Amino acid sequence: MTPLSVIIITRDEERNIAACLDSVAWADDLVVVDAASADRTADIARERGARVFIEEWRGFSAAKTFALAQTRNAWVLWLDADERVTPGLADELRAAIADPAACAAYRMPRKAYFLGTWIRHCGWYPGHVTRLFRADAARFSDAKVHEALEVRGSIGTLRGDLLHFTDDNLEHYFAKLNRYTSLAADELHGAGKRGRLRDLLLRPAFVFFKMYLLKAGFLDGLHGYVLCRLSANYVFAKYAKLWERGA
Repeated sequence: MTPLSVIIITRDEERNIAACLDSVAWADDLVVVDAASADRTADIARERGARVFIEEWRGFSAAKTFALAQTRNAWVLWLDADERVTPGLADELRAAIADPAACAAYRMPRKAYFLGTWIRHCGWYPGHVTRLFRADAARFSDAKVHEALEVRGSIGTLRGDLLHFTDDNLEHYFAKLNRYTSLAADELHGAGKRGRLRDLLLRPAFVFFKMYLLKAGFLDGLHGYVLCRLSANYVFAKYAKLWERGA
């Protein structure tokens, strides 16, 4: 089997890290970069055979770039601790990296489990994410939040789902919203952007319209409505914080 490295960055992921690593136990190199968790995240990762590096938190992109530098193989799979590789997707991953004519990277559909149900619309599914790549053909962007891979070469598409066990309660969602909107506002402010009244009025409304109507979020029932409203609130909070920074 062609060797594969898996990279995961963590902080206080005790409840997720075991299942995440178990889903890729077939990979021969598991790298976990932990931001000095206060729980048993690092211990659990070591018990699962991962090489664990304790690093001061310097941001998402820096942590993933450091993790990539620790890998031992030509092919790398990037995961978040709350994600799981299904057996079907695992078969596709192994076949892709063994193909002599392989692309530089591969994207896959991601299915999110949100507040106790699978989201199948709202623009969240299939929600393709590029996660499998050749180490010499990609780098992480410098974005403060929602950083992505910048790939040199062609990107193929796999069919198996990557499972994402995202927010299981609203308290968790709002804590994450507060952190992420602050980072996003900082990034926009650093790029010279300023929050305007039209941003606060129009952008949240458009996000809700797009997710709930154009992306058929209504088909996800009450969960879909809540998700679309929360997503609009996310955009409002981001631009309100941007306005605050420029006031």
